[in-house]
Parts: sequence; C-alpha cells; structure tokens
Amino acid sequence: MPPVAPPPPPRMGPTLAQTAFVIVASLFVYGFVAVSKEGEARRVCTVPCLLHPDYMAAERRAPDFALKDMSGTTVTLESLHGKVVVLNFWSKTCGPCLEEMPDLAELTKILRDRPDVAVLAVSVDDGPDDIRPTLQTVLREAPPFRVLFDPESRVVGNKYGTHLYPETWFIDKRGIIRARFDGAREWNTSLMINYVDALSRGDYCALKIDGPTLGSAVGKICEEMTGS
Repeated sequence: MPPVAPPPPPRMGPTLAQTAFVIVASLFVYGFVAVSKEGEARRVCTVPCLLHPDYMAAERRAPDFALKDMSGTTVTLESLHGKVVVLNFWSKTCGPCLEEMPDLAELTKILRDRPDVAVLAVSVDDGPDDIRPTLQTVLREAPPFRVLFDPESRVVGNKYGTHLYPETWFIDKRGIIRARFDGAREWNTSLMINYVDALSRGDYCALKIDGPTLGSAVGKICEEMTGS
C-alpha cells in the first residue's frame, strides 16, 4: 500500500504586515487622487476666482433670441451654437456702459483670430440711427463687435431679466450660461482673455457663485486664493 501524502498546510490569511501595506497603499492612492483633483480645480478655477463674476454656474441654458443688427440682418443665438458668446447689454444713456465700451471693443479685436468666439452688444435704444453718433463719439470708429437692438427689452428684460446696465453674459458653445458680470468691467485684460480661451477649450470651473456667496467645496479654494 503506497504511503499517504500528508494533507497540504492550511492557507494562512494575510499577515499583519501585508494588511498594513494594503491600507497604507490605499491611503496613498486616495491622497494622490484628492491632490490631483484639487490641483485640477485650482487650474480651471484660478481665473474665475480672480474675476469673481456676479453669477457662475452650469445649470441654465441661455434663452434664444432673434434681434436685428445695424444692417437689419436678424441674428439668433441658436445660429451661434458652437461658439463662445460674450453678450453685453447696454444703453446710450448709461454712463458706465459707454465707459467700458472701448475696452469691450479692444477685447473684440484681440479675439478676432478666435473664430469660435462672438462678441455681441445688445442695445435697448431705438435703432442704428439713434446710437450711431454715440458709437462714433465713444469709439471713433465702427464698432468691431456686432451691435443688436432690443428697443422693447423683450430679450434683455423679459428673457434675461436685466434692468440695470451694463450687464455681460458668457455663454459656452453648447448654449449654457457660464457667467454674468454686473456693471462695468475692464474687458481687455489678460485674465478676461484667458477666461474666454478656457471656455473655448471647454475648461469649466465647478465653482458656483450667486452674488457675493460662494458655494461648493471649490468655493473654499476660491476663498483661499482671493482672501474673500
């Protein structure tokens, strides 16, 4: 009768050292991912944090509109799908609007080589003849941006809820409102240009801003960076 082989030794569970190694490795990976996410948040949110728009989010689609320009051609927001749209609301009776207009014109000139960006200035005045002398005085040249007209404020007031000018909206390529700036701004700054370029690339900050309030975890990063 052949000898009976001894039974195999019982399987041993992981040692304490192995368990500790797995835990430490898991914590390292978690920490690396967390740092990476924070680094990415800082990368895409630095410029918006410094600009601090009065509104920033990603849950609202910009209302479509159909408005005529200086030559009588109808322009719709839908026709600009696939472009970043800078939408400025103004009036010739608004002092801050006229003060910021040369900067807006300069921004438009800087962005001329970006075919995926459109700058529109929507006037609530009566029409081209009503504002032509004002534009000539303020800009001393034909406006580089496209001027549209909404004399009854059906778009500016009724659809966008704007009653104080100037007010400027940034709309991404999918027609989603990304930011709103209330009041006059310096538009021809490197920060503003970088922000437009970021929207063109599809770099969106997860930060939500509504007036002076910063929401979400990214808001804490913004507060740390700006001290506000």
